[in-house]
Amino acid sequence: MYGISTRKQALALVAQGRSLNSVSRETGISRAALRSWQRHLEPSPRMAAPDPGPPADAPAYAYLLGLYLGDGCISAHPRSGYYLRITCADVWPGLIERCREAILRVRPGIGVYVQPKQGCVAVTSYSPYWPRLFPQHGPGKKHERPIVLEPWQQAIVDAHPWEFVRGLVHSDGCRITNWTTRVVGGERKRYEYPRYFFTNKSDDIRRLYTDTLDRLGVEWTHCTRGGAPFNVSVAKKASVALMDRHVGPKY
Repeated sequence: MYGISTRKQALALVAQGRSLNSVSRETGISRAALRSWQRHLEPSPRMAAPDPGPPADAPAYAYLLGLYLGDGCISAHPRSGYYLRITCADVWPGLIERCREAILRVRPGIGVYVQPKQGCVAVTSYSPYWPRLFPQHGPGKKHERPIVLEPWQQAIVDAHPWEFVRGLVHSDGCRITNWTTRVVGGERKRYEYPRYFFTNKSDDIRRLYTDTLDRLGVEWTHCTRGGAPFNVSVAKKASVALMDRHVGPKY
Protein backbone atom coordinates (compact mmCIF):
# COMPACT_ATOMS: atom_id res chain seq x y z
CA MET A 1 0.00 0.00 0.00
CA TYR A 2 1.21 3.50 -0.76
CA GLY A 3 1.75 5.53 2.41
CA ILE A 4 0.43 9.02 3.08
CA SER A 5 3.76 10.69 2.22
CA THR A 6 3.87 8.93 -1.15
CA ARG A 7 0.27 9.96 -1.88
CA LYS A 8 0.96 13.58 -0.94
CA GLN A 9 4.09 13.71 -3.12
CA ALA A 10 2.20 12.34 -6.11
CA LEU A 11 -0.72 14.73 -5.63
CA ALA A 12 1.72 17.63 -5.25
CA LEU A 13 2.90 16.90 -8.78
CA VAL A 14 -0.72 16.97 -9.98
CA ALA A 15 -1.23 20.26 -8.13
CA GLN A 16 1.60 21.77 -10.19
CA GLY A 17 -0.66 21.47 -13.22
CA ARG A 18 0.76 18.18 -14.43
CA SER A 19 -1.59 15.73 -16.16
CA LEU A 20 -2.49 12.43 -14.50
CA ASN A 21 -0.84 10.72 -17.48
CA SER A 22 2.44 12.55 -16.89
CA VAL A 23 2.48 11.90 -13.13
CA SER A 24 1.58 8.24 -13.67
CA ARG A 25 4.47 7.76 -16.10
CA GLU A 26 6.95 9.41 -13.74
CA THR A 27 5.88 7.68 -10.53
CA GLY A 28 4.54 4.33 -11.72
CA ILE A 29 1.28 5.05 -9.88
CA SER A 30 -1.84 4.35 -11.90
CA ARG A 31 -4.14 7.19 -12.97
CA ALA A 32 -7.03 5.42 -11.24
CA ALA A 33 -5.12 5.52 -7.94
CA LEU A 34 -4.31 9.21 -8.40
CA ARG A 35 -7.97 10.02 -9.09
CA SER A 36 -8.99 8.00 -6.04
CA TRP A 37 -6.52 9.90 -3.82
CA GLN A 38 -7.88 13.21 -5.08
CA ARG A 39 -11.24 12.17 -3.62
CA HIS A 40 -9.92 10.46 -0.47
CA LEU A 41 -6.30 10.76 0.65
CA GLU A 42 -6.31 8.41 3.64
CA PRO A 43 -5.73 4.68 2.91
CA SER A 44 -8.75 2.50 3.51
CA PRO A 45 -8.18 0.07 6.42
CA ARG A 46 -9.74 -2.78 4.44
CA MET A 47 -7.01 -2.42 1.77
CA ALA A 48 -4.16 -2.99 4.22
CA ALA A 49 -2.37 -6.24 3.36
CA PRO A 50 -1.07 -8.43 6.19
CA ASP A 51 2.67 -8.82 6.60
CA PRO A 52 3.69 -11.47 4.04
CA GLY A 53 6.57 -12.66 6.20
CA PRO A 54 10.05 -13.36 4.82
CA PRO A 55 10.50 -14.39 1.18
CA ALA A 56 9.97 -18.12 0.69
CA ASP A 57 13.37 -18.51 -1.03
CA ALA A 58 16.14 -16.16 0.16
CA PRO A 59 18.63 -16.75 -2.72
CA ALA A 60 15.84 -16.20 -5.28
CA TYR A 61 14.85 -13.01 -3.44
CA ALA A 62 18.45 -11.68 -3.53
CA TYR A 63 18.48 -12.23 -7.30
CA LEU A 64 15.03 -10.71 -7.78
CA LEU A 65 16.01 -7.71 -5.63
CA GLY A 66 18.91 -7.06 -8.01
CA LEU A 67 16.58 -7.29 -11.01
CA TYR A 68 14.06 -4.98 -9.35
CA LEU A 69 16.64 -2.31 -8.46
CA GLY A 70 17.90 -2.37 -12.03
CA ASP A 71 14.84 -2.72 -14.24
CA GLY A 72 11.82 -3.18 -11.98
CA CYS A 73 8.85 -1.13 -10.87
CA ILE A 74 5.70 -1.56 -8.79
CA SER A 75 2.39 0.04 -9.72
CA ALA A 76 -0.95 0.04 -7.94
CA HIS A 77 -3.97 -1.83 -9.28
CA PRO A 78 -6.98 0.52 -9.69
CA ARG A 79 -8.94 -1.32 -6.98
CA SER A 80 -6.41 -3.05 -4.74
CA GLY A 81 -3.07 -4.84 -4.85
CA TYR A 82 0.02 -4.13 -6.90
CA TYR A 83 1.81 -5.21 -10.03
CA LEU A 84 5.50 -6.04 -9.98
CA ARG A 85 7.04 -5.58 -13.44
CA ILE A 86 10.60 -6.48 -14.40
CA THR A 87 11.58 -5.30 -17.87
CA CYS A 88 13.81 -7.73 -19.78
CA ALA A 89 15.16 -7.36 -23.32
CA ASP A 90 13.55 -10.03 -25.50
CA VAL A 91 16.95 -11.03 -26.91
CA TRP A 92 17.69 -12.73 -23.56
CA PRO A 93 15.13 -15.59 -23.25
CA GLY A 94 17.17 -17.22 -20.48
CA LEU A 95 16.98 -14.06 -18.38
CA ILE A 96 13.23 -13.83 -18.90
CA GLU A 97 12.77 -17.40 -17.69
CA ARG A 98 15.10 -16.92 -14.70
CA CYS A 99 13.19 -13.79 -13.70
CA ARG A 100 9.90 -15.68 -13.89
CA GLU A 101 11.32 -18.55 -11.83
CA ALA A 102 12.66 -16.16 -9.17
CA ILE A 103 9.22 -14.57 -8.71
CA LEU A 104 7.62 -18.00 -8.34
CA ARG A 105 10.25 -19.04 -5.78
CA VAL A 106 9.82 -15.85 -3.76
CA ARG A 107 5.99 -16.15 -3.77
CA PRO A 108 5.06 -19.77 -4.56
CA GLY A 109 1.70 -20.23 -6.27
CA ILE A 110 1.51 -16.65 -7.51
CA GLY A 111 0.56 -15.84 -11.10
CA VAL A 112 3.32 -14.63 -13.43
CA TYR A 113 2.89 -13.64 -17.06
CA VAL A 114 5.04 -12.12 -19.78
CA GLN A 115 3.76 -8.91 -21.34
CA PRO A 116 5.35 -8.27 -24.80
CA LYS A 117 6.51 -4.74 -25.58
CA GLN A 118 8.66 -3.27 -28.36
CA GLY A 119 12.11 -4.80 -28.03
CA CYS A 120 11.43 -6.13 -24.53
CA VAL A 121 8.97 -7.90 -22.27
CA ALA A 122 7.61 -7.06 -18.84
CA VAL A 123 7.64 -10.08 -16.54
CA THR A 124 4.58 -9.21 -14.46
CA SER A 125 3.01 -10.51 -11.28
CA TYR A 126 0.09 -9.28 -9.16
CA SER A 127 0.09 -9.37 -5.35
CA PRO A 128 -0.94 -7.13 -2.45
CA TYR A 129 2.48 -7.79 -0.90
CA TRP A 130 4.98 -6.38 -3.40
CA PRO A 131 5.52 -2.99 -1.66
CA ARG A 132 6.27 -4.82 1.58
CA LEU A 133 8.74 -7.15 -0.12
CA PHE A 134 10.33 -4.23 -2.00
CA PRO A 135 10.07 -1.23 0.34
CA GLN A 136 12.34 0.78 -2.00
CA HIS A 137 9.19 1.35 -4.05
CA GLY A 138 8.09 4.97 -4.19
CA PRO A 139 7.13 7.84 -6.48
CA GLY A 140 9.61 9.12 -9.03
CA LYS A 141 12.72 7.64 -10.58
CA LYS A 142 15.03 5.55 -8.41
CA HIS A 143 18.04 7.78 -9.05
CA GLU A 144 16.10 10.81 -7.81
CA ARG A 145 15.30 9.40 -4.36
CA PRO A 146 17.23 7.52 -1.65
CA ILE A 147 17.55 3.76 -2.11
CA VAL A 148 18.44 2.04 1.17
CA LEU A 149 17.99 -1.62 2.06
CA GLU A 150 16.00 -2.56 5.14
CA PRO A 151 18.00 -4.57 7.72
CA TRP A 152 16.22 -7.82 6.77
CA GLN A 153 17.05 -7.21 3.09
CA GLN A 154 20.69 -6.49 3.89
CA ALA A 155 20.84 -9.72 5.88
CA ILE A 156 19.63 -11.65 2.82
CA VAL A 157 22.16 -9.88 0.55
CA ASP A 158 24.95 -10.61 3.04
CA ALA A 159 23.97 -14.29 3.06
CA HIS A 160 23.58 -14.52 -0.73
CA PRO A 161 25.82 -11.80 -2.24
CA TRP A 162 26.48 -13.48 -5.58
CA GLU A 163 22.77 -13.87 -6.28
CA PHE A 164 22.33 -10.14 -5.62
CA VAL A 165 25.25 -9.22 -7.88
CA ARG A 166 23.92 -11.55 -10.58
CA GLY A 167 20.52 -9.86 -10.47
CA LEU A 168 22.07 -6.40 -10.79
CA VAL A 169 24.32 -7.45 -13.69
CA HIS A 170 21.50 -9.29 -15.46
CA SER A 171 19.37 -6.14 -15.27
CA ASP A 172 21.74 -3.21 -15.76
CA GLY A 173 25.01 -4.92 -16.61
CA CYS A 174 26.78 -6.85 -19.33
CA ARG A 175 29.86 -8.91 -20.08
CA ILE A 176 31.73 -7.69 -23.15
CA THR A 177 34.99 -8.36 -24.96
CA ASN A 178 37.07 -5.21 -24.76
CA TRP A 179 40.23 -4.51 -26.72
CA THR A 180 43.31 -2.35 -26.68
CA THR A 181 46.51 -2.02 -28.69
CA ARG A 182 50.14 -2.16 -27.62
CA VAL A 183 53.40 -1.69 -29.42
CA VAL A 184 55.48 -4.86 -29.19
CA GLY A 185 58.83 -5.05 -31.00
CA GLY A 186 57.95 -1.96 -32.97
CA GLU A 187 54.67 -3.44 -34.14
CA ARG A 188 51.26 -2.38 -32.85
CA LYS A 189 49.20 -5.40 -31.81
CA ARG A 190 45.58 -5.72 -30.75
CA TYR A 191 44.70 -7.47 -27.48
CA GLU A 192 41.23 -8.56 -26.42
CA TYR A 193 40.04 -9.21 -22.87
CA PRO A 194 36.67 -9.78 -21.13
CA ARG A 195 35.14 -7.08 -18.98
CA TYR A 196 31.98 -6.60 -16.91
CA PHE A 197 30.08 -3.32 -16.87
CA PHE A 198 27.28 -2.19 -14.57
CA THR A 199 25.50 1.06 -15.44
CA ASN A 200 22.99 2.84 -13.22
CA LYS A 201 22.27 6.53 -12.56
CA SER A 202 21.51 5.94 -8.87
CA ASP A 203 24.50 6.58 -6.62
CA ASP A 204 22.84 4.42 -3.95
CA ILE A 205 22.27 1.43 -6.25
CA ARG A 206 25.83 1.61 -7.60
CA ARG A 207 27.07 1.75 -4.02
CA LEU A 208 25.06 -1.36 -3.09
CA TYR A 209 26.71 -3.09 -6.05
CA THR A 210 30.27 -1.97 -5.30
CA ASP A 211 29.96 -2.59 -1.54
CA THR A 212 28.92 -6.16 -2.31
CA LEU A 213 31.80 -6.57 -4.78
CA ASP A 214 34.19 -5.36 -2.08
CA ARG A 215 32.94 -8.03 0.32
CA LEU A 216 33.42 -10.65 -2.41
CA GLY A 217 36.97 -9.57 -3.19
CA VAL A 218 36.13 -8.31 -6.69
CA GLU A 219 38.22 -5.33 -7.85
CA TRP A 220 36.32 -2.60 -9.70
CA THR A 221 36.73 0.92 -11.02
CA HIS A 222 34.37 3.75 -11.92
CA CYS A 223 34.23 4.84 -15.56
CA THR A 224 32.62 8.20 -16.24
CA ARG A 225 30.00 8.75 -18.90
CA GLY A 226 29.38 12.38 -19.82
CA GLY A 227 31.38 13.35 -16.73
CA ALA A 228 29.20 11.26 -14.38
CA PRO A 229 30.31 7.94 -12.79
CA PHE A 230 27.42 5.86 -14.12
CA ASN A 231 29.58 2.87 -15.12
CA VAL A 232 31.27 0.38 -12.82
CA SER A 233 33.90 -1.73 -14.57
CA VAL A 234 35.41 -5.09 -13.55
CA ALA A 235 38.41 -5.80 -15.78
CA LYS A 236 41.17 -7.38 -13.66
CA LYS A 237 41.76 -10.97 -14.76
CA ALA A 238 41.18 -12.58 -11.34
CA SER A 239 38.05 -10.52 -10.70
CA VAL A 240 36.59 -11.31 -14.14
CA ALA A 241 37.23 -14.99 -13.43
CA LEU A 242 35.26 -14.67 -10.18
CA MET A 243 32.41 -12.97 -12.00
CA ASP A 244 32.45 -15.64 -14.72
CA ARG A 245 32.24 -18.37 -12.10
CA HIS A 246 29.31 -16.85 -10.20
CA VAL A 247 27.51 -14.49 -12.62
CA GLY A 248 28.30 -15.12 -16.26
CA PRO A 249 26.88 -13.35 -19.32
CA LYS A 250 23.18 -12.98 -20.04
CA TYR A 251 21.68 -15.48 -22.44
